[in-house]
Amino acid sequence: MPFISGLVGYITNVVALWMTFGPLEFWGIPLFRIPNEPWGIIGWQGIIPTKAEKMAGICFDLMTTRLFRMKEIFQRLDPKRFAIEMEDGLLLVLDKVISEVAMEYMPKVWQSLPEDVKTDVVITTDSETSNFLTQFMKDMQEHVDDVIDIKDMTVDACVKNKRLVVKIFKECGDKEFIFIRQSGFYFGFLFGCFQTLLWFFYNEPWILPFAGFLVGWITNFLALKVIFRPLEPTTILPGVKIQGIFLKRQKQVSETFARVVCVEILHMRAIWDAIFHGPYAANFFALLRAHTLVFLEKLLAEISTVAITAMGSSRRYAEMKECMAKKILEELPNIIDQSFAYSQEALDMERTIASRMSQLPPDEFEGVLHPAFQEDELTLIFLGGVLGCIVGIVQLFTMFGEK
Repeated sequence: MPFISGLVGYITNVVALWMTFGPLEFWGIPLFRIPNEPWGIIGWQGIIPTKAEKMAGICFDLMTTRLFRMKEIFQRLDPKRFAIEMEDGLLLVLDKVISEVAMEYMPKVWQSLPEDVKTDVVITTDSETSNFLTQFMKDMQEHVDDVIDIKDMTVDACVKNKRLVVKIFKECGDKEFIFIRQSGFYFGFLFGCFQTLLWFFYNEPWILPFAGFLVGWITNFLALKVIFRPLEPTTILPGVKIQGIFLKRQKQVSETFARVVCVEILHMRAIWDAIFHGPYAANFFALLRAHTLVFLEKLLAEISTVAITAMGSSRRYAEMKECMAKKILEELPNIIDQSFAYSQEALDMERTIASRMSQLPPDEFEGVLHPAFQEDELTLIFLGGVLGCIVGIVQLFTMFGEK
């Protein structure tokens, strides 16, 4: 009987873990289901996928309030180095845009311009591009919190791809989940010894289902508590200290969390996509437009008088500059990848997150993984009890059916 109780404890913990992480989408018949709850009348969705938005929000609140600020991170970029990385791509864009728009607004004048005047425009473009990019990046560094919502970006990524938030929790807690599975057997076996003694003196039929419920309940309860408690190293005997398993691995977990988050979510392509398409995109393009118009005024200074005369009004000339600026804004997302390698290296977010997370006090650090269980801790514990009760009923009829 102790071995059977151990098996019950192991199975209930394995099933509870599986139901924590999966399935990613609701599986069953959606007759009735409370929003943001994993269960329905018939069916189940993993607790973490169900509450991906809330859990990601909790997790990334910790990251953006305690580990780093985007303004601090973006200050690590050298605007001049950024300009060097982007310059060649932008020069090609400018050459294309200026020619296309000039041919649209003043085709005869543009075609008849002396070559030395066009050469002056090219020389000015070449000399001013680096300064334009440098000044733009400096301004963006000062206003980065106005052009990107990093929490919205990270939470949105986890909601759209629930596998990401599951992966974060699984990889950070891999050792703890192994412990949960194995501890189910050990705790169950220990409880089974007491169950055997009880059965020997009092062998009523209800004992096995009731004991199965207790085994499932207690093994899940103990496994979850041992992972996160006690928060601080606590002396229980002279020379013997204990601490929650997860908390003892703070440095290792911090490195894993930083690696997964930076590879899957906080990489430069995702950051720039959030800048271009996120809730603050209008602020970014307004900032870029302002710098672009000043830049174009310098580029076109050589031909501005001729252009205004040819188009008949300064208003038409201003429209041409706006058209050029619009096209440059549209082209920037296509060339921004030229800055990715340098930017990823300069921001150094993975090392920053890992280092600072490893130094968090235990009560804050547990917030990395604990939300995975805290949200529905009682559900998981009760689920263990129900599964244990079912196994107890099966055990009663298979082993003692004839009796």
